[in-house]
Amino acid sequence: MQSKNPGTFMASVSIQAVKKNFGETPILHGVDIDIPDGSFTVLVGPSGCGKSTLLRMIAGLEQISGGEIRIGNTRVNDLPPKQRDIAMVFQNYALYPHMTVRENMAFSLALAKQDKATIDSKVGRAAGILALGALLDRYPRQLSGGQRQRVAMGRAIVRDPQVFLFDEPLSNLDAKLRVAMRSEIKELHQRLKTTSIYVTHDQIEAMTMGDKIVVMRDGRIEQAGSPLELYDHPANQFVAGFIGSPSMNFLPATLRRSAAGAQVELQDGTRLDAPHNAGGQDGQPVVFGTRPEHLSLASSGGIAAQVVVMEPTGMDTFVACRHEGVDLSAVFRERHNFAPGSTVHLLPDLQRAHVFDAGSGQRLLA
Repeated sequence: MQSKNPGTFMASVSIQAVKKNFGETPILHGVDIDIPDGSFTVLVGPSGCGKSTLLRMIAGLEQISGGEIRIGNTRVNDLPPKQRDIAMVFQNYALYPHMTVRENMAFSLALAKQDKATIDSKVGRAAGILALGALLDRYPRQLSGGQRQRVAMGRAIVRDPQVFLFDEPLSNLDAKLRVAMRSEIKELHQRLKTTSIYVTHDQIEAMTMGDKIVVMRDGRIEQAGSPLELYDHPANQFVAGFIGSPSMNFLPATLRRSAAGAQVELQDGTRLDAPHNAGGQDGQPVVFGTRPEHLSLASSGGIAAQVVVMEPTGMDTFVACRHEGVDLSAVFRERHNFAPGSTVHLLPDLQRAHVFDAGSGQRLLA
């Protein structure tokens, strides 16, 4: 792809105190996000958290109820989509069925009255990047799902926008193709360096694709940061449970402090040393969090849990357990064959464990 013109504004995206109401119902409650030029930012969260609504507001497809959105140096609140210099890739591809691949990709350029040589050059370059050269004369009905999604991306690329917007573009693909397309989109971004904002509910997509992740819930931002920041240092129990697969284990406990140090006391009286940086008061109800991959086996002590189900995957062994009525899971690189109903003793890695306030869900730090 051609580099941007030297005079083009930096294509950072600034979202400041942005609100959205549908009638009397607030959907977004004053969202603030700064998206650096050239970054790949993923908006992730459960269905209904407002992430697609926010993306559509950036695109100009939804009105803003309050706050400000800037693309580069331009305030775009009142600009129509065609004046925002963005290109959007939708979940359903949104291709014209009566047009060939070439015509679909060229459509926006033809509308802009660009000459044939320029159109052919831009379409040819995008087709080369996306390996679509042999498909240019086919119609969408003659393409697989992955090929249609590549055409949708090609149609966005030819516009050479300041910002790419992706709205759950892989959700209609099967699992294997989704993994392949994740790599293709990431490679495309590394090549083009165009600022990209990507919406998904799939935290694996978020972790593997984004250099910045924004976790949303109920129209608010729970935490924003790099994938490993969110994985290693979740701000609260929601982020801890949402980021990571299998998700973090949570055990209700009470914090105990003494001259010897801090411990968490589980419901059955088991005491574990608290992580060295854990905050909180003696006697405070807490939730002890540990990831399945941060548990190791012991012959005794630790967390005594009953095996419910074994799931060998070849690469590792997933064990679903239960402790005092609470489900928890462990992942071991070694192969094991525990009988259902047997007891295993699990030792958490305290350097990687967390303590959350039982009421607010906030991580407790000293």
